[in-house]
Amino acid sequence: MANGLGSFGNEGSIGRTTKTAPMLLRVMVLFFMALLGIYTCLVRLRQFVGQPTEVSPVTDQVVERPCESFHIEPSEQMYLHFPKPRTFSRDECACNPVRYFAILSTQRSGSGWFETLLNSHPNITSNGEIFSVKPRRSNVSTLFETLNQVYNLDMRTSASKNECTAALGLKWMVNQGLMQHHEEIAEYFKKRGVSVIFLFRRNLLRRLISILANTYDHDIKPLNGTHKSHVHSTDEAEVLASFKPAINTATLIDDLKQVDQLVINSLKYFNGTRHIILYYEDIVKNRTKLVDIQDFLKVPHTELTSQQSRFIVEAARIGEQCNLPSRCCEYEEWYGEPHKAQELQKEAVYGLTELYRSEIRGARLVANPGCYPASLQLPLIPMLKANLIQVNNIIIDSKSGVSGAGLNILDYMPVFLQEIDEHITG
Repeated sequence: MANGLGSFGNEGSIGRTTKTAPMLLRVMVLFFMALLGIYTCLVRLRQFVGQPTEVSPVTDQVVERPCESFHIEPSEQMYLHFPKPRTFSRDECACNPVRYFAILSTQRSGSGWFETLLNSHPNITSNGEIFSVKPRRSNVSTLFETLNQVYNLDMRTSASKNECTAALGLKWMVNQGLMQHHEEIAEYFKKRGVSVIFLFRRNLLRRLISILANTYDHDIKPLNGTHKSHVHSTDEAEVLASFKPAINTATLIDDLKQVDQLVINSLKYFNGTRHIILYYEDIVKNRTKLVDIQDFLKVPHTELTSQQSRFIVEAARIGEQCNLPSRCCEYEEWYGEPHKAQELQKEAVYGLTELYRSEIRGARLVANPGCYPASLQLPLIPMLKANLIQVNNIIIDSKSGVSGAGLNILDYMPVFLQEIDEHITG
C-alpha cells in the first residue's frame, strides 16, 4: 500500500512539474519581449531627439500672424496677412502685415495708368494683368494656383518691391475668366480677405469705344506688331488714339446695354467683398481720389505719379474765355483764380462782329464770346440802345442742343436722340 501510495505520489509530482514549466517559460518570454520593446523605444527616442527638426513644405508657405505686439481691430484681422514666400526670405519684414487686393476692370478703362500710380507707392505692389496669360485661367484650379502664388509673394514681377510690401495685388480684366467662375472667385476673395478695387469708365459710350479699340489693337497690333494698351510715349499714344472705331447705330442701344450689364454683374457678384468703386474720369479730374485709395489700402499717404501716357484725349473745357469787353475784371470772382494772361487783356478785342467789326478787322487777338453770350447780346443790345426795354427786368431763358456748350457727343451719353427728341432735359 505504501509503495502504491509512493508510486502515486511520484507520478503526481512529475505531472505538476510538467504543467508548471510551460507557464514559467511563457512568463519569461513575455518579460524579455517587454524588455526588448522598451529598449527599442529608447533607441528610437534618442535618434529622434538627436536629429534636426524638418519644416513641412506646407507650413513654409504662410505663417499665421507671427507678431501680435500691435493692436489689430477684430474687424481687420481677416484682411491682414503674414506671407512667408518660398522664393526669398522675408524675415526682416516678417512682422509687417500685408493686405491683399485685386483691381477688377474692363479694357481701356485706365487700369494700366492707375496701376502705375499705385506702384509708385513704396509699400504697394500690383503685379499687372496676370491673367492675360491664358493657361493661368484655363480652369478654377489654375486660377487659384496663380492667385496663391501672387498672394504668397512668390510671383516676382517688375512691380515687386524691395521695401516691406504692405498692400499686394494684381489687375484682372472681367473678361479673363472672372465672370465665368465668379462664384468660386468671390468665395476665395472672402476667405482669403482680398479687397476689391472696381475701376470702370463712368461714360457708357466711352466704355464701349474702349472695348472696341482694345479689340482692334489686339487684332491689328499697330505698334510694331505688338498689342499694347498701355504706353509710355506720346508718339505711341497718338498711334493708338488715332483709331476711331465704327459704331453700328442699328445695334448701338443693345451694345451699350450689354457693356453696362457687364459692369452691373461685376458689382453684383463681388458685392459681398470689401470693395471700393472708382471711375477713371473722376480720378483724372479729382486727384483726391488717390488719397481715398491709399486710405482703403491702409498705407501711408504719398504723392502717386505715373510715367504712362494717357492716350484718350479729354474733351476741352469750354467757357473759360474772358468775358470781354469788361476786360475780365470779374474773372477771379467767377473762376476762383486770377487770369493767366492779364498782360493781353488791353490788346484783346471782343469777337462779336455785329458790334466790333472794325476793331476785329485789324486785331491780332480776338476773344471768343461763346454761344450763350452771343445769343443773348445780339437781340438785347439793339433794344437797350433804342430804350425799348429796361435793364432791371430782363429774364433770359436759354437752351442748347444736344451738342451745345462744346460737348462731345461721346461725353454727353447716355442721353440719346430717342430720349431727347421733342423733349428738354436739364
